[in-house]
Amino acid sequence: MRFVALGDSLTEGVGDRVADGWRGWATLLADGLGCLQEPAEFRKLAVSGALTRDVAERQTPEALAFAPDIASVLVGVNDTLRRTFDIEDMARQLDSVCARLTARGTVLLTACLPDPGSMLGLPLPLARPLARRQRAVNTVVHALSDRYGAVHLHAAEASWVADRTMWSADRLHPGERGHRMIARRFHELLTERGLAHGTVPGSDPEQAPPSRAAVALWLATAGTAWVARRCTDLLPQLMRLAGAEARHWARGTSARLDRSAEHALLAALAAVSLDVPLARMGE
Repeated sequence: MRFVALGDSLTEGVGDRVADGWRGWATLLADGLGCLQEPAEFRKLAVSGALTRDVAERQTPEALAFAPDIASVLVGVNDTLRRTFDIEDMARQLDSVCARLTARGTVLLTACLPDPGSMLGLPLPLARPLARRQRAVNTVVHALSDRYGAVHLHAAEASWVADRTMWSADRLHPGERGHRMIARRFHELLTERGLAHGTVPGSDPEQAPPSRAAVALWLATAGTAWVARRCTDLLPQLMRLAGAEARHWARGTSARLDRSAEHALLAALAAVSLDVPLARMGE
């Protein structure tokens, strides 16, 4: 069994630190795919900050060379945090990744993810534009998962988002407990398909969840740096989006922004020959 993990910081394992760096859900899952006599071969290609285009252009060729039986492709949140966000381009890139991997018989693992605005607890005028973007990304992921028969995990559920014990100090990445939950849920889905033959990843964390002091320290150090990097790229545009949100709310025309996002999503789905009812947007 060969398993390769593509994507961004979520799959890299940020939030689940061990002695030699980040571990994460994919590493935990890999340990439970093979059996004791024949453990799975595992390669992690995910890199923090990766966009869908990075996965398509840099990670996928290396993944194909590895000839995987299973490949996880979890990406898209970073796309929503860029001023250059383009749902149609993202859909084309992700469709290409899925097509190239499944063409050689690889089973895909995918997931829908919560939007960063809700995770960070941003004010509504700032959070709503990010939520629309993530709903669009999740809709594309759902549609492509159906097309390519992927093992799909629903990780945008309200209960998962609300349980702060699942999350790390940065409030964007799972903590150890969250990574273990993702690994266990993927293991369960793969077992149903007869693709996981090892022990289910443990649910009990080895480390204590971050304290309030740890959260405060992250916000004062690494968190400040993260915000500074995003400010140079996303924040000016996000402020404009927030201004438009506030104006439409005051006029009672917020539905126009929803319709605009829906039209962009429809164009993206059409670009990769997919037809998904808008009622499913953000499932």
